[in-house]
Amino acid sequence: MEAPDSRDWTYLFQERPEGAAEFHSYLTNLQKSEDPLHFAIVAADTGKAAGTAALMRIEPAHGVIEVGSIAFAPRLKQTRAATESMYLLMRRAFDELGYRRYEWKCDSLNAPSRSAAERYGFIFEGTFRQAIVYKGRSRDTAWYSITADEWPRVRSAFEAWLSPSNFDANGRQKQRLLELRSSRRVG
Repeated sequence: MEAPDSRDWTYLFQERPEGAAEFHSYLTNLQKSEDPLHFAIVAADTGKAAGTAALMRIEPAHGVIEVGSIAFAPRLKQTRAATESMYLLMRRAFDELGYRRYEWKCDSLNAPSRSAAERYGFIFEGTFRQAIVYKGRSRDTAWYSITADEWPRVRSAFEAWLSPSNFDANGRQKQRLLELRSSRRVG
């Protein structure tokens, strides 16, 4: 509820809750869901919730899981903590739960989401035209994935990027995640 308007809710299935009571109800419903399985993203420095993300379309029989419903407070966007939260969810899916495919889907018009997927190492697989209808309009869905075979290289790059040695005294990155992923060879 930190954002001054509802633009961050444009590509989410729900409308932004208007008040504290409505927001509490929204969070209560997220907590009850098992698929999607929602996670609170808590800022380590403040101990306050700064966003949510969900693991969804959970298909253990096929080894496929999707990350989605990502909503970050303005103070979390484009931060080290935001990147770390995505890494932790990937690590959970691949290393702890043993999934073989991790998906990211978004509205094809959602340029920030598409950019984030590519930055995190997802491979663009194509656009599913007129895939769904939400908020009264037809959505083309951009599909991305990381497979278990790709995960070791992606994980290595995340770990190098998240390392304290990759940040200067002012907290600025020394190497970009994409650069680190390009330099990592697994095999």
